[in-house]
Amino acid sequence: MNKKVNKVAVLGSGIMGSRIACHFANIGVEVLLLDIAPKTLLPEEEAKGIALDHPSVKNRIVNTALQQAIKSNPSPLYTKKDAALISTGNFDDDMAKISAVDWIIEVVVENLDIKKQVFEQVETHRKPGTLVTSNTSGIPIHLMAEGRSEDFQANFCGTHFFNPPRYLRLLEIIPTRHTKPELIDFLLHYGDKFLGKTTVLCKDTPAFIANRVGVYSIMALLHLVEKMDLTVEEVDKYTGPAMGRPKSATFRTSDVVGLDTMIKVAKGLYDNCPDDKAHDLFKLPEYVVKMEENKWLGDKTKQGFYKKTKNAEGQTEILALDLKTLEYRAQQKVKSATLEQTKTIEKVSDRMKVFANGKDKAAEVFRTSSFGLFEYVSDRIPEISDELYRIDDAMRAGFGWELGPFEVWDAVGIQESLEGMKQYGHEPAQWVQEMLAAGNNSFYKVEQGQKKYYDIPTKSYLPIPGTEGLIILDNIRESKTIWKNAGASIIDLGDGILNVEFHSKMNTIGGDTLQAINKAIDLAEKDYRGLVIGNDGANFSAGANVGMIFMMAVEQEWEELDMAIRLFQNTSMRIRYSAIPVVVAPHNLTLGGGCEFSLHADFVQLNAETYMGLVEFGVGVIPGGGGTKEFALRASDEFKEDQIVQNVLKDRFLTIGMAKVSTSAAEAEELGYLQKGKYAITMNRSRLIADAKAKAIELAEAGYTKPVPRKDIRVLGKQGLGIVYAGANTMFSGHYISAHDQKISEKLGYVLCGGDLSVPTEVTEQYLLDLEREVFLSLCTERKTLERIQSIITKGKPLRN
Repeated sequence: MNKKVNKVAVLGSGIMGSRIACHFANIGVEVLLLDIAPKTLLPEEEAKGIALDHPSVKNRIVNTALQQAIKSNPSPLYTKKDAALISTGNFDDDMAKISAVDWIIEVVVENLDIKKQVFEQVETHRKPGTLVTSNTSGIPIHLMAEGRSEDFQANFCGTHFFNPPRYLRLLEIIPTRHTKPELIDFLLHYGDKFLGKTTVLCKDTPAFIANRVGVYSIMALLHLVEKMDLTVEEVDKYTGPAMGRPKSATFRTSDVVGLDTMIKVAKGLYDNCPDDKAHDLFKLPEYVVKMEENKWLGDKTKQGFYKKTKNAEGQTEILALDLKTLEYRAQQKVKSATLEQTKTIEKVSDRMKVFANGKDKAAEVFRTSSFGLFEYVSDRIPEISDELYRIDDAMRAGFGWELGPFEVWDAVGIQESLEGMKQYGHEPAQWVQEMLAAGNNSFYKVEQGQKKYYDIPTKSYLPIPGTEGLIILDNIRESKTIWKNAGASIIDLGDGILNVEFHSKMNTIGGDTLQAINKAIDLAEKDYRGLVIGNDGANFSAGANVGMIFMMAVEQEWEELDMAIRLFQNTSMRIRYSAIPVVVAPHNLTLGGGCEFSLHADFVQLNAETYMGLVEFGVGVIPGGGGTKEFALRASDEFKEDQIVQNVLKDRFLTIGMAKVSTSAAEAEELGYLQKGKYAITMNRSRLIADAKAKAIELAEAGYTKPVPRKDIRVLGKQGLGIVYAGANTMFSGHYISAHDQKISEKLGYVLCGGDLSVPTEVTEQYLLDLEREVFLSLCTERKTLERIQSIITKGKPLRN
């Protein structure tokens, strides 16, 4: 379908509407955000004598909602300047403006009559062929289109974004029988490529796919609490990251989303799915009914399953709800032998058998909930979906599960689970029995790097649609790895491009990682034509292995530490000055050394959700892998004759000195981590490695030439040092920083200024690298630095500001 989206109208500016508007602005689309006009004046408006028809009053609701969204944390915008793409108005005065948009998204209250009234207005003003969608989470899509024109119905469907739209990747597409097929294809593609979503085609059934399965799973756990005498803390501990679920697990997630939202969906499923075998599970437990009556709905009402309060010492304390007494109490520690067993198992799928075979309460919760879930999802085909992979896609993208239900079932073992399911009173749908009888023992298989799913009607395995052009390292690692060590692998992506994949904890960078990068460049320079540095992990890299630095510093192995820092610097420089193009593909946390590799790449192909920063200051050192040198180089390139060069130095200094981390890829450029023309953003992370490979090919085919090391970097010497030292002293005197922070600041400035040169001078990259390494090593001798590093190791957290 040859359709372009240059401008959208979002009708309704509530929590969802305002944030959907922000996400379209994130990708550069102009947005018209409309809402109702107020019917009464506020006291302050009356006091000012403002009339009800004044623009400031008529647009009060929409403007207030938008400003609240912009100020919210986490932000719905990649960068605040994107808000300029959103214009506001009201239904009375501005509905005619929708005639100039390409897509109209309705996000008003969940009331069919009100939605139909809005669509009647829409039809008066929309031009024929304009796409119209509803963001409803439960109202049948076909009912909203009743009575509308043939053109309206042909261009109408449901587009269910999940909240918050920027961060949750699921976009459910729900057509009616009148919706043009090519329109559905367009939305599936547009949502994937441009909005960065996992787009899932749904049937027009109650709660669609994700909420149908997700709320079933939550309700099953809510009832299980009473049967197994579980506490809030136990449930959240058992159903969290160890099981491949979000850190907020079950009850904390309910508090964040709002218990009322879950209750509404559950009641809707109870009322509208009388033939569902799990119908009784959608009935609210008594303690949930009481919570609803008390308005204990979670974060929005300041209390739910958890409550934040202050203790006698004035410290913040988070209490848990006792589900028997409905009183809040101090949280209790939860211990589990099964959870302890899973701690050393990195791969989530490998943990599933541990849970399934465990002997304690955590394992019992897993078996009870999972065996019921297996039955439930198998019974939902073909009711909510004809294809099983869509259910897995929806649960991963909408609820943050690392594995969908059928993927968990595969990990446990389908055949192995049958007896357990029977013991717990569950049995799979008939089509699963038939699949096993035919000798097909898994829902998924990988063939020649392509993941395939079991297609029930044809009783065969088919490629998952839309994944043909993707590069999923999990699918090719076994057959395409040409070299590996404990910390990294080199994988042949085909077409003359290699990939270095990190696989240490949180993808931290140590000697193994550096060895792999250098080995990959050696191989690529000899027999290939380009290199990608990227992975499919939760984060690109949390930075250097601080534990290694700590041990060498404590043991005073200064020569070894010096060699380690030289290797790090030389690897960064090798990334820049190799004979083949190197493309780095960051996503999520890209800190410290991960950021330094990005700074030195020929090109950075990064995911929109990339949190990039040089954060070494937080442990008492400066960036030592070429990052400080690179910021001095970039400051030099920004110096201009008519510019106060100290301001450029100040900006670069503060970015490192305040350990600033970007909240998005777009903000990474504002902070100086990215350079115009040398990076591109991939909205959908699933496409990141493929996009990076394509860029490496493009650079190679354009006649890539090895760059020449820089010898013309202008540093300010004492002229800049005076400013740095004066600023650091002022901050210390004002008690904004400690004496140790003052020392680090002065040493950072020393490198950025090129040392104590008497006049501004042009220096080489190696000169700055030597200064950087010298300062890094000197800071490692400081007791305060070692204390900070030890604290980071003890807490097991990445360095962030």
